[in-house]
Amino acid sequence: MNQFVATIALIGIVIVVASLVSGAIERVGVPLVAGFLLLGAALGPSGFNLIDVQLNSPALQVLATLGLALVLFSDAVGVDVREVRERIRLALAVLGPGTLLPAVVIGAAAHWLLDLSFAYAAILGAAIASTDPVLLRSVLRSPALSSTARIALRLESGMNDVALLPIVVLSIVAIQSGTSTGEAHMGLGRHLVGLFILGPALGAFIGWAGITMLSTVRDRIGVRRDYESMYALGLGFGAFAAAEAVGGSGFLAAFAAGLAIASLDVELCDCFLEYGEATAEMLLLLTFVAIGTSLIWTGFSVIDVRTVAFAVVALVARTLVLYPVLAQVGITGRDRQLIALFGPRGLSSLLLVLLPVFAGVSGAQQLFTVTCLVVLLSLVIHGAIIGVFLRGSGSSTSSPLEAKRSAAPAGPVVPERVELQQLDALRAAGESVMIVDSRASKSFNADPRRVTGSVRMPPEAPVRSAEEQRLSKHATLVVFCA
Repeated sequence: MNQFVATIALIGIVIVVASLVSGAIERVGVPLVAGFLLLGAALGPSGFNLIDVQLNSPALQVLATLGLALVLFSDAVGVDVREVRERIRLALAVLGPGTLLPAVVIGAAAHWLLDLSFAYAAILGAAIASTDPVLLRSVLRSPALSSTARIALRLESGMNDVALLPIVVLSIVAIQSGTSTGEAHMGLGRHLVGLFILGPALGAFIGWAGITMLSTVRDRIGVRRDYESMYALGLGFGAFAAAEAVGGSGFLAAFAAGLAIASLDVELCDCFLEYGEATAEMLLLLTFVAIGTSLIWTGFSVIDVRTVAFAVVALVARTLVLYPVLAQVGITGRDRQLIALFGPRGLSSLLLVLLPVFAGVSGAQQLFTVTCLVVLLSLVIHGAIIGVFLRGSGSSTSSPLEAKRSAAPAGPVVPERVELQQLDALRAAGESVMIVDSRASKSFNADPRRVTGSVRMPPEAPVRSAEEQRLSKHATLVVFCA
């Protein structure tokens, strides 16, 4: 099949299949990415032989680069600054020793067991220490997960790539700098400036300038809410491109732009979250299918005593490090166990280890192959843990309110969007009207204003909240989210 046609077909297949099976996979508790790896295998040389993506494929480089940039940007946009401030000790624990110490342990194991130099071992340690946000998404949405565990896992999976990315980039620079000390120092100095100063500063500026411009246009002319989500996406990619053009880190620029947006414009964050997360997840699933055609299965080709021993260390290092760290910040009992156990390695690890491959680092393919083995084992082990948790929590079963919803008697026809005058008219006509505040938690916490007589229904668990508050099943619910 023509490569261009095959790529378009691949995109279409991923979107259609992801939409159709998402609900079923979430109920079963099987990781979504596992299904898409199998889809990639079915489309690859071992299946229908429709497409075979190799490491030197330009399409893979574009997908992986856009995917990592969008993941960092959307994770930053989703950061609740107030939540981080309130749980600052927990945030520092999971993003500091909880992220960096496992990277050190894994890197040391790579050096001793796989006979890698320190720079190569550092790349492998940092890549595998990354916790995958896509694999954890179903867990984070489960009502059975406590708020403390949810916050810890969300912070770790959403932000630990920022702590690990500099290790990967600086290790690449160290490898490529050669043996000349002067050349190494100059290259390292330039990349330090690009990583920690130029990229983040440019990203933050673009985020600030974009929000300022949007606020001006929104106040004077108005902006359609659905277009605001695309506007945010444009800021993220714009920050990435601008930083790369001047020698900075586009990835950290995208993260800094998202963090600036999260701090300055809560409304835009809420508007972007659903669209941005769905777009990022679709790109990641598409990348998983591409890697699943043949690349990821090369992990089985390196199985021997040393690589298996390394994989075991890589998979248990986070749990062994994080378990005592959590006790130091007052997290005990079931929360401590769940946080320490839920550490899947997935596409985030593969995206990070692909950076030296795209940079042309000699021997980087070996790092990618070993990472593939660890990711495959993690999908089995952590996927099973996640599945058991979701089934045990009953999150796959529908609630009584959902079961009865279709049998509820039809009420008066109410327009999809209700103006204040229409709301008054409904009340004047004797209709039972209930105002529901369904803003995202970040918007709700940041705004002290409340609508008199409204009930709070978080969008994360609307059915459960409605049941707990015993809301009338016959009232007209007027929901506002911004």
